Amino acid sequence: MIYLDHAATGGEKPASVISAVLAAMQECANPGRSGHKRSVALAERVLACRRLLSDLFDGYGFERVAFTKNCTEALNIAILGTLREGDHAIATCLEHNSVLRPLEYLKKTRGVAYDVAPLVEGKLLPETIASLVKPETKLCCVTTASNVTGEAPDLFAVRARLPERVLLLADGAQGAGHLPIRMRAAGIDFLALAGHKGMGAIQGAGALLFSERACPDPVLFGGTGSESFNLDMPAFYPDRLESGTLSYPAICSLFEGALVVQSRRSEGARRLIAVTNAVLEGISAMRCYQAYFFPNACGICSFSHTKIASEELADILSERYDIAVRGGLHCAPLAHRALGTFPAGLVRASFAPTQGMREAQELLAALKEIARAKS
Repeated sequence: MIYLDHAATGGEKPASVISAVLAAMQECANPGRSGHKRSVALAERVLACRRLLSDLFDGYGFERVAFTKNCTEALNIAILGTLREGDHAIATCLEHNSVLRPLEYLKKTRGVAYDVAPLVEGKLLPETIASLVKPETKLCCVTTASNVTGEAPDLFAVRARLPERVLLLADGAQGAGHLPIRMRAAGIDFLALAGHKGMGAIQGAGALLFSERACPDPVLFGGTGSESFNLDMPAFYPDRLESGTLSYPAICSLFEGALVVQSRRSEGARRLIAVTNAVLEGISAMRCYQAYFFPNACGICSFSHTKIASEELADILSERYDIAVRGGLHCAPLAHRALGTFPAGLVRASFAPTQGMREAQELLAALKEIARAKS
């Protein structure tokens, strides 16, 4: 199979990631929950991963790195743990449901208001986002890269236009591992990570990095291995946000994946820009298709066929050509409304940095054959 669904989850893991997971399963213990040597050794490995992630993303120190099972959980902690009744938030039309649904829940249950920044001439502009700020605005949520179009908003420009009091939350599900995200430099207060996509880790690996200004309350309560005498959650981070046993194999995979990203991110970005450019040129040359992306470092190529529904076309590519893509709305309904592709959605092919022109040409050849059959 030619796997082109990396925006959903990475289909190929580095050998070092696989080896780390196997080793972690062979030395099983609960990191930091006991005083024996193995537990202590595993806790040191967990701490090393916190340090590496903070360094990789220009973060605010290891104690401001909380592990989660995925990016959705990280986003929920940032949003649900920050906003209170009477607060106002800003999102954008490019956001994933992992941002939109928590905001909608708070709107219906806690009296939190939010506004959504639209596209202007097909682009998400920092000044449009800033125009939605109100006196009660507390949080602004902006994706690092759209999972539909691959567009990467300028977070530096967004931060520059926001009042200092407004916290900036960046959804790194698609951008992390592909783009150079610098929290301190860009003034990002929250960065939510999905380990299993561009970071090269396994499913179950995620993290929330946050600044000293951000003090989210926990959304899950339970044992932390610290302050066991206290019936309240610890007041210090990251323990305050990490109830229950951590997934040590997932954290080990994230550590190794981050090392790979650190060593080859620029090379991977250049390759993905070249590949998505080739796909764009190929699709644009076929009249029955319309592209909804530009060359991008996240490897995302979304398009439609004039006569075939997106999910049907995805099925044809899978069943007849053994090419894995995704059709539909990609859990981003407002993005499709903004693009005019709701409710039909789009076909999304998403490449990994390890892939290249061979996979791109295989996809284009299949699309060309489908186009001839439907003409």
